Order: sequence, then structure tokens, then C-alpha cells
Amino acid sequence: MKGAVISMLVLVAIVQMMVKPGEAVTCGQVDASLAPCIPYLTAGGTPAAACCDGVKNLKTITPTTADRRAACDCVKAAAARYPSIKQDAASSLPQKCGVQMDIPISKTTNCAR
Repeated sequence: MKGAVISMLVLVAIVQMMVKPGEAVTCGQVDASLAPCIPYLTAGGTPAAACCDGVKNLKTITPTTADRRAACDCVKAAAARYPSIKQDAASSLPQKCGVQMDIPISKTTNCAR
């Protein structure tokens, strides 16, 4: 019974993270997508599968320019909270995950462009 409750809570969390058409992406969604990437971003190496799944999710939830700008602002704010993020790891993350991404992962990105 406990496992069923946990599965249901996970399902509810996933559904809540999905973006509805016309609804802007939130920093909570961006943070949740990239949270599994923190070990890679701070230590380098190879991103975990969960990290790459998050990068793919981030691409999926940011189909419009407005979504990508909002996500960029969220990524920039999140990156500022982790001073140990390695810039080379951050900039190579989409490529290492095999994702063509229009959102740069950096502390210094100008998100208005």
C-alpha cells in the first residue's frame, strides 16, 4: 500500500511539472529538470542519465521564445546559487546529453537575446 501511495505522489508531481499550452514555464520546473545535473556541473565527468532526462525535459517544456527566455533567467539565477559550477561543464551539458538546446546554461548569459 505504501508503494502505491508513493507512486501516486510521484505521478502527481510529474503531472504538475508539465506545462500546459499557453502557460509559461516556471523556475520550479527548470530547477527540477536540472537538479540531477548539479553533481556533473560542479565536478565534471559524465552527466547522469537523470540529468540528461532533465535536459530533454527542459527542451520539451520551452517550445516558445518566451519560454526559453524565462527558462534562461531561471537557469542564470540557479547557476548564481552554485558558485562551484564549472563553466565548461555547464556550456557542454546539452551536447553531452545529445540535446540541441537554445538555452545557454551559464551564470553570465544575456537572456534577452
